[in-house]
Amino acid sequence: MKTRSRIHQALTLTCVSTLFLTAHAATASEQKRIDQARSSAPPSVSAEATIIDNGKVLVEGSNGWVCMPDTLPNDNAPLCVDDVWMEMMQAMSKKEDFTANKIGFSYMLMGDQGAGVSNSNPHHHDHKNSDDYVETGPHLMIIVPKGMLTGITDDASKGGPFVMWGDTPYAHIMVPIEDLKK
Repeated sequence: MKTRSRIHQALTLTCVSTLFLTAHAATASEQKRIDQARSSAPPSVSAEATIIDNGKVLVEGSNGWVCMPDTLPNDNAPLCVDDVWMEMMQAMSKKEDFTANKIGFSYMLMGDQGAGVSNSNPHHHDHKNSDDYVETGPHLMIIVPKGMLTGITDDASKGGPFVMWGDTPYAHIMVPIEDLKK
């Protein structure tokens, strides 16, 4: 009887340990995604931001910012957005119209190396093979009412700020902070 009791205790301990380690591994994985999302903006923004990963809220924030570990699914290009950007991104994902009525900001301090896009078409079927494919190192993105884009180049190769997706409802200004690291 004592042997049976010890075997039962050992099995129970093994099951509890396995459950604990599995839960701990999931937490570690989520923490990695949270850290990646927060890396996209200064700590003054990202520390209190809501963290969302593939539609799941990992951290409920308190400052109105939302940070994500990926801009597009699995691209490893983290970003943090304000409410204007979030509205634009939701409209873009549904291919709906969007009109910027005020200024909005988004940070991508880790850049988008390897995850660039067509500079003219956010819905290009093969971004990396578009004629105007662009990758940007660390940058800030600014949405403004469309009339404010006049006079800003859409040529990313000129250096300095440029307009991305200018002929779409999702037009915004890209402001490089550093050169793309190769």
